[in-house]
Amino acid sequence: FEKEAEEEEKGIIHEERLEEEEKELKVVEERDDGGGDDEDDADDGSSDTSVLVVPYPELVPVVFFCLKQTTCPRSLCIRMVCSPYPLNPRVSMMVILLNCVTLGMYQPCENIDCSSDRCQILQAFDAFIYIFFAMEMVIKMVALGIFGRRCYLGDTWNRLDFFIVMAGMVEYSLDLQNINFTAIRTVRVLRPLKAINRVPSMRILVNLLLDTLPMLGNVLLLCFFVFFIFGIIGVQLWAGLLRNRCYPEENFTLTTGIGLPRPYYMADEDDERPFICSLPVDNGIMSCSDVPARREGGRACCLDKEDVVVSVAGLCVNWNQYYTRCHTGSSNPHKGAINFDNIAYAWIVIFQVITLEGWVEIMYYVMDAHSFYNFIYFILLIIVSLVSTLV
Repeated sequence: FEKEAEEEEKGIIHEERLEEEEKELKVVEERDDGGGDDEDDADDGSSDTSVLVVPYPELVPVVFFCLKQTTCPRSLCIRMVCSPYPLNPRVSMMVILLNCVTLGMYQPCENIDCSSDRCQILQAFDAFIYIFFAMEMVIKMVALGIFGRRCYLGDTWNRLDFFIVMAGMVEYSLDLQNINFTAIRTVRVLRPLKAINRVPSMRILVNLLLDTLPMLGNVLLLCFFVFFIFGIIGVQLWAGLLRNRCYPEENFTLTTGIGLPRPYYMADEDDERPFICSLPVDNGIMSCSDVPARREGGRACCLDKEDVVVSVAGLCVNWNQYYTRCHTGSSNPHKGAINFDNIAYAWIVIFQVITLEGWVEIMYYVMDAHSFYNFIYFILLIIVSLVSTLV
């Protein structure tokens, strides 16, 4: 029994030792966990201190390699940009509206040398507006930085403002050197576009329209294909027909020293609205037999060429009766701009037709030279163009 009692005591002692070792291990693990928490707390503290050091975390910490957010010039510019005043969007809009008024009041034909008081006042307003936009750009560059995703030139509309200011700088530098470069001066008309960057709702609408432009690619491709087909049809049917004019017969002769007033019949002096005839192989509306009699002094001429040597008071020779041969000439209507001689000119005519500006006159030209039923072509072209516009 004594041995069994000793063995039981040894087992109890062994179990107590195991329990003490397990407690020590738990204490060590708790200490390790506590140290990690302390390190995390330390990291959180350091991050909190870094946030406190940078007043504006959304902005670049350093610009121009030396200007921090707490540096005096930049901190002032940041307050001007982020605070409601003085760079309030309403103030910028008022300046933009003032610029629109001054541009509308400018009269380039009367103010060539800008010697009048009115022109000088407008010029002073223009200089003030340019200085305002330039100072606004400089302040934003100092506050936001120049290059980078969150910087001034990282925004598309700010790049437009930058271009307008730089173009104005070039304009004023050329004025100082007495160099007149009109193309640079026209850039000032882009200043009203700065309003898009000042009105958030307008900016959203413009961005939405710009985003939808790629989606219109298929519609534009369809329109191009349709107009290309119409252009090919016009070239195949009416190439050279709008140059048809009424000429005299090839064997037509006159007395020595006498000639026809014009090489072919012209309805007016400058042939702005030509008389287009139909060739014998075509079925056009007008023919050379429809040429009206010549009129002089408000009276119709009735004499023939044989009576040219006879002077009869109040009478004249009807030279138009000798323009009886329809032949293809060298000039097209409207100084050669309206014709179907090639695909390029056909597209010009098609564009004018779909704008509904003067398309009836073009249709009459084609009907006079080729066929009455050519109106179907123009009506279909207008309908297709309207449907494409609605799509």
